[in-house]
Amino acid sequence: MNMELDMTKGSPLKLIVKFMIPLIIGNLFQQFYNMADIIIVGRFIGVKALAAVGATGTIMFLLLGFLMGLTNGFTVITAQRFGAGDIEGVRKSVGSAIILSAIITIIGTFISVNYMDALLTLMNTPADIFVEARTYIIVICYGFICTISYNLASSILRAVGNSKAPLYFLVVAALLNIVLDLFFIIVLGLGVGGAALATVISQGVAGILCTIYIIKKVPTLHVKREHFKLDEDLVKTQLATGIPMALQYSITAIGTIVVQSALNQLGSIAVAAYTAADKVEGLVTQPYFALGMTMSTFSAQNRGVNDFGRIRQGVRISNIISAIYSVVMAVFIVFFMKYMILLFVSENVSEILSFAQIFVNVTSVFFIPLGMIFIYRNSLQGAGFALIPMLGGVVELVSRVAVAIVAAKNMSFTGVCYANVAAWITTAIFLWISYQIIFKNLGKGEIKG
Repeated sequence: MNMELDMTKGSPLKLIVKFMIPLIIGNLFQQFYNMADIIIVGRFIGVKALAAVGATGTIMFLLLGFLMGLTNGFTVITAQRFGAGDIEGVRKSVGSAIILSAIITIIGTFISVNYMDALLTLMNTPADIFVEARTYIIVICYGFICTISYNLASSILRAVGNSKAPLYFLVVAALLNIVLDLFFIIVLGLGVGGAALATVISQGVAGILCTIYIIKKVPTLHVKREHFKLDEDLVKTQLATGIPMALQYSITAIGTIVVQSALNQLGSIAVAAYTAADKVEGLVTQPYFALGMTMSTFSAQNRGVNDFGRIRQGVRISNIISAIYSVVMAVFIVFFMKYMILLFVSENVSEILSFAQIFVNVTSVFFIPLGMIFIYRNSLQGAGFALIPMLGGVVELVSRVAVAIVAAKNMSFTGVCYANVAAWITTAIFLWISYQIIFKNLGKGEIKG
């Protein structure tokens, strides 16, 4: 069965929804197996172990975000070539992306493992959770090859409009992760290291399954020996897209590290509460990620045929979908967050619920600008304008850091929560204005498509 999807023809609404739904389900399953780590760690090891895993979340975002930003950037070219009907160009871009991804995985693993202690110290990681935090993140770092393999293979499939196959393999990975979590933590007693190992193995299995699927079912992506070479012009184009996307992830991650540093000063209970609340919020905000990924492919394929009017139509539809969802989810999360938090903890419940409710009351009101960020950022990246989203990351960094510094000075948990809100609002405004200017000039022919 051919699951490739040409997004340059047909109803944009139908195409966006058709492509997005498997992504939403896949992202939710990915969140579920991330949450499985947190739930099992929190309930079977303890609140300090939960805080230790939470304290590494921003580091994972920094490291994995940079590496995955690069691989996602590489496959934007694949989507553009597919939209243009250039199958040989698709295969060349895939071969080049594989080589570049292998190189950055090796470099990224070496740097992260050797400088992790310094980074954890710089982030004011509480002494009572330092060892467990280090254990967890080091295992994740050694498993970069597994994470990047799945991300690259799934990105390549999405580039040709196939969002269903990565979903199927992610479901397998999610279920496997839960089983391995229980086995490593409860049966073998491996602690937080076992949770990290379960995540790495699950990602590796998903990556292998994606690769096998491509080999057996997707002739468009069949690469031969001659495709595995670094063509200078192609590499420059891929890096020109991938590096700004990677830096945008990293800039955003640096801001969250500053927030985490401010949070760490409030103690392990506050860290645990923030971790649990953030995981729940991450679950309900997954459709924004899915919508953004959809618009990246939609925009890239239509950029391949230089149909910028169709890209704008897709953006308008996506904003309507996002706004409706934002209002519904804001109401839901305010009233039901506390029941979901109870899944994570079995001690210090009242304190953690108090902190978590502050978190959700502050952030849920501002879901609309959060959705806008994903739509405009990914649409611009897919259309080949990678620099603007990176500058949006700088705006996000400045806003988040400024508020986080004030929050840290005042030892304010509420202030830490507002750091994210400030970043969402300012970045959404910046990207909206940039998008309007760029596409208005495209309409006038002042920017070459």
